[in-house]
Amino acid sequence: MTVTPDRPSPTAAAAPPRPTVIDRFVTANRTYAVTFQDGGMDARPVQKIAVVACMDARLDLFAALGLELGDAHVIRNAGGVVTDDTIRSLTISQRALGTRSIALIHHTGCGLLGLTEDFRRELELEVGQRPQWAVEAFVDLDGDVRQSMQRVRTSPFLLHTDDVRGFVFDVHTGLLREID
Repeated sequence: MTVTPDRPSPTAAAAPPRPTVIDRFVTANRTYAVTFQDGGMDARPVQKIAVVACMDARLDLFAALGLELGDAHVIRNAGGVVTDDTIRSLTISQRALGTRSIALIHHTGCGLLGLTEDFRRELELEVGQRPQWAVEAFVDLDGDVRQSMQRVRTSPFLLHTDDVRGFVFDVHTGLLREID
């Protein structure tokens, strides 16, 4: 019988599987739940604000913005760009849950900077199906923040577009720079 490296011999003792990251999450959650106390919070954010930001793991938005649990809706995606799904979430946030202000936060060193729509074409070649979504990559960080603000301000679905502000978060200094 030939044994391949990815298939151990049936007579070999199987080593217990190593815990995955998600296994560690489940363990951490059990520890968290022991002292968890329901604060009786409502789904409506206390500060009546929605924050749209990049999914980049270097952005600790709660710490960077001085937010507490229950203060804001935080909507994250690749690049922090305003897509149809972002508008969907913002519309629900405003119309059903009472938010009135929107902060848009992009950041330096973003993975979408310089990425192109070639990503979609390569994906299509690999899997045989073209994604329905756009990559929304950009080369001008400030320009993309402006474009995101414009998409929010012109959406017919949003009730409150008078307090929409855009920022670039510097991943090296932790500072926000406002975009006009």
